[in-house]
Amino acid sequence: MPIVVDVDVMLARRKMAVGELADKVGITPANLAVLKNGRAKAVRFTTLEALCRVLRCQPGDLLRWEPDDEFLEPS
Repeated sequence: MPIVVDVDVMLARRKMAVGELADKVGITPANLAVLKNGRAKAVRFTTLEALCRVLRCQPGDLLRWEPDDEFLEPS
């Protein structure tokens, strides 16, 4: 998937555990794991805002686009 979720990077930078972040954001650790492991199909803006507020970061610190092979192939 071309959208990469870097929640684990910000967790490491903030020295915060997944469970602690889930509690502070107000989502279950299982749902945070789905997002963190790149299996989420969508994220609500309210959740993204809460993640940014708790981790003191910008949305671009959590999400980035990486082109896939299909994008890199000439048309």
